[in-house]
Amino acid sequence: MRARTALRSWCLAQKSGRCGEGLCPRPGRGRKTLRETSRKMTHMVIYQIYPRSFQDSNDDGIGDLPGIIARLGHIKSLSVDMIWISPVFKSPMRDFGYDVSDYRSVDPVFGTLADLRRLVDEARQLGMGVMLDMVVSHTSDQHPWFEASRRREEGKEDWYLWADALPDGAPPNNWLSVFGGDAWNWDATRRQYYFHTFLDSQPDLNFHHPAVQQQVLDEMRYWLEFGVAGFRFDACNHYFQDPLLRSNPPAPGAHTHALHPYGFQQHLYDKNRPEVPPFLARVRELLDRYGAYSVAEVGGSDAIQLAIDYVAPGRLHSAYSFDLLRTTHSATYVRGVLERLATDLPGPGAPCHALSNHDKPRVATRWGAGREPSAVARQMLALLACLKGTICLYQGEELGLPEAEVPFERLQDPYGRRFWPKFKGRDGCRTPLPWDTGPHGGFSSAEPWLPLAPTHVALNVAAQDADPDSVLNFARRAFALRRERPALHAGDIAFDTDSADDNARGLLRFERHAPGSALVCLFNLGEEALAVSAPPADRILLSGAVRRTATQALLEPNGFMIAELVR
Repeated sequence: MRARTALRSWCLAQKSGRCGEGLCPRPGRGRKTLRETSRKMTHMVIYQIYPRSFQDSNDDGIGDLPGIIARLGHIKSLSVDMIWISPVFKSPMRDFGYDVSDYRSVDPVFGTLADLRRLVDEARQLGMGVMLDMVVSHTSDQHPWFEASRRREEGKEDWYLWADALPDGAPPNNWLSVFGGDAWNWDATRRQYYFHTFLDSQPDLNFHHPAVQQQVLDEMRYWLEFGVAGFRFDACNHYFQDPLLRSNPPAPGAHTHALHPYGFQQHLYDKNRPEVPPFLARVRELLDRYGAYSVAEVGGSDAIQLAIDYVAPGRLHSAYSFDLLRTTHSATYVRGVLERLATDLPGPGAPCHALSNHDKPRVATRWGAGREPSAVARQMLALLACLKGTICLYQGEELGLPEAEVPFERLQDPYGRRFWPKFKGRDGCRTPLPWDTGPHGGFSSAEPWLPLAPTHVALNVAAQDADPDSVLNFARRAFALRRERPALHAGDIAFDTDSADDNARGLLRFERHAPGSALVCLFNLGEEALAVSAPPADRILLSGAVRRTATQALLEPNGFMIAELVR
């Protein structure tokens, strides 16, 4: 394998002669983020934007960067510190941006590099950083790197994971794609198979190649110089595969519950490899030069252990797993996840919590168990505001949006189309945001790329903004409380050692402590009302679905209470 370590890192805008338009990175711009965000890195509120569905500014039915800029005031009203934007890089959009064909260009559907510059600058003026979604485990098959690799051009012939066919023409091993079928696709030009974890149009990079690692770091450096405040690293446990291409063993018992054969295997060799943490240390070294933040997306059968490895000293700042994005939500289960994260992840900023995102059904439906979505939403927002570490709020979560039903004929997600109707895909959590009661909920005057659910339009931002008792205004109060109270945003978290009976009844109880301040946080995650000791009324900071007597508080299902602790 030949490596070319002296890789180009010039500015594409300069090459095209557009530096005079302010489109090329400005040396040192990213360094400003150190002073602005270092104090908050341990307990930030991150707002995730799925840009296709946030706000359309040019009436093509697809959200864009100018649309985000127009709504920065809404985001800031939620006490947000950092905006995470799902990919806006140039892409053929087979997986809607998670298939990148040019890491240094903005896809025209979202706007221009100048638009992104304005977003970064205007967000900074409001005290918010902008974090990009770095999708580097794989690229699009239309990326020039892949086109060069399939032609075996010198220096890039091994930038992707290529393998010969077996004598009978079969792929080299039994690895499978997350999106279904073989993870190997035959390329007639090169006459070899290439590996793809996801779609066959998303070939995986070969991170064993030193030049690939260096190039990926150069792509990050470009954006850090541009002025972004950090990165969310998509699928970072997929960065390396076994160089011997050994087949995965079967996963005992998985045939009874897995959606498709990918779940039938123990993924020992195609992901979660030991080479990932040393590369993340190189990433962290780069980030520290700019004071930039990082959060890893980690999946797998024991994602928390991977997260522990990925945020060890000298690696990434934070990591989130899918453990709180599952359907399981008993008090015992949630406590177990929170307690392990609080105990095992080093450093105050290591845990990152998300209850909804662009890949999973919205929590108001997923944990609702048929109950009224707004009551579920309030409780989940209160829970999120009380968690130790950094928290991620997904667009629409502040409105209490339930999961949308998208008919098959309108479905866009290739994953959902493949496994419909058993799995309806990810489009139900990706539908456009409703801003008002105008055409298409104020998202666009054109037909949106995904339909707005009528239930969502009724929950629009304008209506909720005018209603002091709305979910939106509750979310603002909850996150303002988090910002105001050191015990909530920076304090320790403690669980009762003898609360197993409470957990079995559905009561999640924990305390948050900071010097001179202590709070108790109570959440009824069960199906029956629960009686708890009632603190004095003037000690209750936030509550919902609670009935009080002189000595007790009755938490209804979805009830919660955050109160100053009386010793």
